Amino acid sequence: MKTGQIRRTRRQIWNWIRNLLPQRKRKGVAKYLPAAYLEGRGIEIGALADPLRVPAGAHVEYVDRFSVEDLRRQYPTLQSLALVPVDIVADGEQLSAVADETRDFVISRHFLEHCQDPIGTMEHFFRVLKPGGIVYFSVPDKRFTFDRDRPVTPLKHLFEDHEQGPERSRHTHFEEYVQCMERPSTPQLLQSRVQELLDHDYSIHYHVWSQHEILELLLALRTRIGFEIESFCKNRQEVICVLRKDASVKVESKITPATRRAA
Repeated sequence: MKTGQIRRTRRQIWNWIRNLLPQRKRKGVAKYLPAAYLEGRGIEIGALADPLRVPAGAHVEYVDRFSVEDLRRQYPTLQSLALVPVDIVADGEQLSAVADETRDFVISRHFLEHCQDPIGTMEHFFRVLKPGGIVYFSVPDKRFTFDRDRPVTPLKHLFEDHEQGPERSRHTHFEEYVQCMERPSTPQLLQSRVQELLDHDYSIHYHVWSQHEILELLLALRTRIGFEIESFCKNRQEVICVLRKDASVKVESKITPATRRAA
């Protein structure tokens, strides 16, 4: 994305925000939005022990990159929690096991910040949706979480990760995460911890945003992918977004039959 386009997107932010944000704080936003928008057959990615409560007319399949047993092995802190059954074992960033235009909704709560390529992930969310389908997602506002000392991820960086491949900045993300979260006392300890997390394939917050930057990202992707912003609101420490796929849009699949079988 060119610098001029990014600047024009930023100038649009506050015009949009007047229309999209509630005029006053609303209670129970996380309850009324699912009831208003979710119906039919859909998926939730990375629900773990905290699935979204959906209305009676919605059927959810749960997606994770590991089975329940493997999740407990990968993350010992999950041992005592009651995890949802994993119906589809697949990388939530690509959803290779989910066919194009087969779901009415996609739920992604506090998942996008764990994605190495959030733009590519959003494209796959809309790929699996039927025309008119809903993406319901939330991300933490870094100002109110343990990410508060980390710099926000610039829009330019997100597009570079998408166009050039996220591996180019993966090590840097881990360095930033360890430096801000654990504050090692020496460069040697920093690199040792970074390598430990990389070897473990640990899921960190690769990218962080505040309310302003996540809206900036949506405005940059709205016409590129083809969706409308149905709702955008702050809910305590998070931002909740509801997006509707344009009925006339078909997002081209980047998943080959061989990739789907491998998943």
